[in-house]
Amino acid sequence: MGKVTGFLEYPRQLPERRPPAERVKDWLEIYRPFGEPSLKAQAARCMDCGVPFCHSGCPLTNLIPDWNDMVYQGRWRDAVRQLHATNNFPEFTGRICPAPCEASCVLGINEPPVTIKQLEKSIIDRAFEAGFIQPEPAGQRTGKRVAVVGSGPSGLAAAQQLARAGHDVTVFEKNDRIGGLLRYGIPNFKMEKHLIDRRLEQMRAEGVKFQTNAHVGRNVPVEDLRKQFVAILLAGGAEQPRNLKAPGRELKGIHFAMEFLPQQNRRCEGDRVPEEDAILATGKRVVIIGGGDTGADCVGTSHRQGAASVTQFELLPKPPDTRSPATPWPLWPMQLRVESSHEEGGVRDWSVSTVEFSGDAEGRVRQLQAVRVGPPPRFEPIPGSRFTLDADLVLLAMGFLGPVRHGMIEQLGVELDQRGNVTTTNYQTSVAGVFAAGDMRRGQSLVVWAIAEGRKAARAMDVYLMGESKLP
Repeated sequence: MGKVTGFLEYPRQLPERRPPAERVKDWLEIYRPFGEPSLKAQAARCMDCGVPFCHSGCPLTNLIPDWNDMVYQGRWRDAVRQLHATNNFPEFTGRICPAPCEASCVLGINEPPVTIKQLEKSIIDRAFEAGFIQPEPAGQRTGKRVAVVGSGPSGLAAAQQLARAGHDVTVFEKNDRIGGLLRYGIPNFKMEKHLIDRRLEQMRAEGVKFQTNAHVGRNVPVEDLRKQFVAILLAGGAEQPRNLKAPGRELKGIHFAMEFLPQQNRRCEGDRVPEEDAILATGKRVVIIGGGDTGADCVGTSHRQGAASVTQFELLPKPPDTRSPATPWPLWPMQLRVESSHEEGGVRDWSVSTVEFSGDAEGRVRQLQAVRVGPPPRFEPIPGSRFTLDADLVLLAMGFLGPVRHGMIEQLGVELDQRGNVTTTNYQTSVAGVFAAGDMRRGQSLVVWAIAEGRKAARAMDVYLMGESKLP
């Protein structure tokens, strides 16, 4: 693959990140350009490994060795063709996917793995710049009308696939712009939003229609969709946040992360957030409860808003610095990860459970009390470890509990599993003609899983509509 001895000759290399002191002053993506010679050298590291485990690590089963070889040879048009064979939106996964493919790279057994994610991003960005990405409308229309509810990565992937199969597709989005959490969840410094807009332009040219401010189950009756469309895909995500039941939770200044992050995304879009509704970290002592990606996004956003201090708590113990023996290759490794937001400052602390909040006379949070805990699953409080921390803004980033049940799901009457996710058989729910995909079906997950689910659901819907499908 590429240069047979490349993995022996070239070390793993990633593009440089802009200095933290520079990047916290803006909302632009953090990486510097990565030249073509560096890209070809990284592609050359892809081994002739016999069995490419990166395929199994990737939910999309991307043809990774193939397009690595093409990058090494400078065959950029062929590379993007192979990339698009399995992934509708590599510009999204190349930026915000945690790259389970790299965790299962064969080279990663005893060396740093191939920079698959960076190569993926570079291929698609170069393809757009070169004009390789053009609309691919269906050659023949089926006359079948299909509704997709939700415009995140799962809904968009399904909509594009269904349109290319010839169906008349309409995407319903409750917000004022298309993109779901890609638009109003992922900070701009991780993914700038013009990337969504350029892909939507392609999809519109392929015949996909978009309706914004269309909240199905509220201002768009479910009955109308059932009458107007022969099939419906539920792709609304897992938006029910996990709450923290602790005394003082009702104090002002305690918010869910997904109340905080979308506001900044709107400001970056040029919108004005009313002062009485604004959630800002400026000049405040910020505490973020939750150590995952959403918590890290809150860290980076707080830095850019000018927080006085930022502290991030995680209930679980601190992971090891290198791959844990409990998660050997090719499994996703349990190990400490330092996101770009953590490089910018703040304090991270593990094995901490918040037990109480206290506030001032005006009902605003001013302190939290926490205790150190033992290992899972019991998380027993450690005697004598309770401590107090000053806080003016507390952000809850503790994950999600599945889709919001009231509204559309209740009105449709689809069955749910024990976790509260929509139950399906081959992506079809308990209601005939109604399908589900993405986080709404599998629970909180990764962007790469969402796209894979959208593609598979589109194929299942095409078979339902036509009796067969040529969609991959």
